[in-house]
Amino acid sequence: MRKKVAVIGAGHVGECTAMYLAERNICDIVLVDIIEDMPKGKALDLAQAGPIRNYDAGIVGSNDFADIKGSHIVVVTSGVPRKPGMTREDLITKNAEIVGSVTENIKKHAPKAMVLMVANPLDIMTFHSWKKMGVDHKLVFGQAGVLDSVRFRTFVGWELGVSPNDIQAMVLGGHGDTMVPLPRYTTVAGIPITELIAPDRIEAISKRTRDGGGEIVKLLKTGSAYYAPAAATVEMVDAILTDRKRVMPCSAYLTGQYGIKDLYIGVPVVLGAGGVEKVIELKLNDQELGELRKSGTIYKEMLSVLGY
Repeated sequence: MRKKVAVIGAGHVGECTAMYLAERNICDIVLVDIIEDMPKGKALDLAQAGPIRNYDAGIVGSNDFADIKGSHIVVVTSGVPRKPGMTREDLITKNAEIVGSVTENIKKHAPKAMVLMVANPLDIMTFHSWKKMGVDHKLVFGQAGVLDSVRFRTFVGWELGVSPNDIQAMVLGGHGDTMVPLPRYTTVAGIPITELIAPDRIEAISKRTRDGGGEIVKLLKTGSAYYAPAAATVEMVDAILTDRKRVMPCSAYLTGQYGIKDLYIGVPVVLGAGGVEKVIELKLNDQELGELRKSGTIYKEMLSVLGY
């Protein structure tokens, strides 16, 4: 029997997440949204693509949170998307209301499910959901670093004229303007990019990575990114369902690692059947560690807006 994954929010990120999951054929999917009948229509459309796209996963849409019962993972994409000129931080109060309500429904109907947060501001919403769920912090985590790292990989690949598939990147910190790309830990077929790209170009690529979401928001004008966020989310779901013990940068709860505690922030973790099974502490230099801790301090201050 396939495990069940619920995707809350059937907007662009949610529908793309459901589509990518279906095409992996590793779970049954329930797509939930409050807009009447809309998730049912999208699920039906996805199911009918199955015979051509070669998947037969069960896909249903619903307006009723009761249908997430039995889910192994609940992916939360619901929330207000960023608009031009809006920072992730601007979203705190509004999306906290939405995520809080969604989390209460997860706790009611799928209390044993892992929660994978995608809603922004990501690290704040992950902490908020964990507090509401009242479960082991290893079972609640956020999709952030996987997306930020894949953006970094893409830009490095373009810079060097090589396939991004041969690039491994590491981006830590908050999912926003305070993220910390790590060139020393970013390699092309094992070769550090510090040996391949001039320092000024590395800084330009790092800045574009930090601004990656905002760049897309400005170009779209009426929404935010969804293809890459959904793809990054599915990488995490796959790692858990298949227990692949993938090393990925995710928003995870820290208990003193990197000198940070009682906070969700992007760090490399081992992701498997147990959720966040281990936090990996990299040997950072003073500048890198300082930037990561600065990111943590900013997010601590942002949490105070929600009374934490």
